[in-house]
Amino acid sequence: MSLGRARSAPLKRARREATHVAAEARPWVERLARFGFAAKGVVYTLIGFLALKAALGPGGKTTDAAGALGTLLQQPHGKLLLGTVVVGLFGYALWRLVQTAVNPGDGDSGAKGIFQRVGYAISGVTYGLLGLTAVRMLTGGSAGGSSTQDGTARLMSQPWGPWLVGAIGVCTVGLGLSLLHRAYTTEFRKEFKLGEMSAAVERWVTLSGRVGYAARGVVFSLIGFFLIQAARHTDAGEARGLGGVLNGLSQQPYGPWLLGIVAVGLLAYGAHMFVAARYRRIWA
Repeated sequence: MSLGRARSAPLKRARREATHVAAEARPWVERLARFGFAAKGVVYTLIGFLALKAALGPGGKTTDAAGALGTLLQQPHGKLLLGTVVVGLFGYALWRLVQTAVNPGDGDSGAKGIFQRVGYAISGVTYGLLGLTAVRMLTGGSAGGSSTQDGTARLMSQPWGPWLVGAIGVCTVGLGLSLLHRAYTTEFRKEFKLGEMSAAVERWVTLSGRVGYAARGVVFSLIGFFLIQAARHTDAGEARGLGGVLNGLSQQPYGPWLLGIVAVGLLAYGAHMFVAARYRRIWA
């Protein structure tokens, strides 16, 4: 046996073992992932509902995911509802991290695959942190975390901080544009088990996906734009998160209309996630 083959054998064996473990884990990972899609549906439905109420008149508010969880906690049986959502958030985070570690069945190879897996990792960490925020709420603590401006200010205080903030802004704009591309091409359809759907459900998946991804694309593009502006002016106060972007839309000319349109899009994305909980292809 050559030296190269001897060195590659343990690596191949490790890959086979990892694939075997992933295959064994698939049933429970799949269940957690589906629960996670439902939890995402709850979060985005709340954000969209509150924003739509704000657009239509008093009684609503513009908020982000943590604010939506806080609103859920204030409802009757709020702790039970929030505790259920927490399980889903952690399940979704775990599934994304599994996708990061083991190239999923529908994953691309090469540079595109690498970017996909980086995206999975970021998504997993994001929803894991959101789950921890919800746990703090359940145990009587505050949401923890800080505003987008506070986080941007801390990052700017680091060496090359404005450049880092600007780079994050550019990546966020890129994410927004990719979401708009998904909405236009409807490439998200290949992620669903279309053969198991009725014609009406398939039409709803396409419509809710298009409207939902378009709304998220607009929101993320605006978040990235404000991060770039904050980096250009070295002013963390110009950075805005989801809640800040929604609030900013409401203050523009025809603000209630703009906010209402985006709110409907976020509601559509929430509905899309509920359908995903049933029909999404789960690669584990």
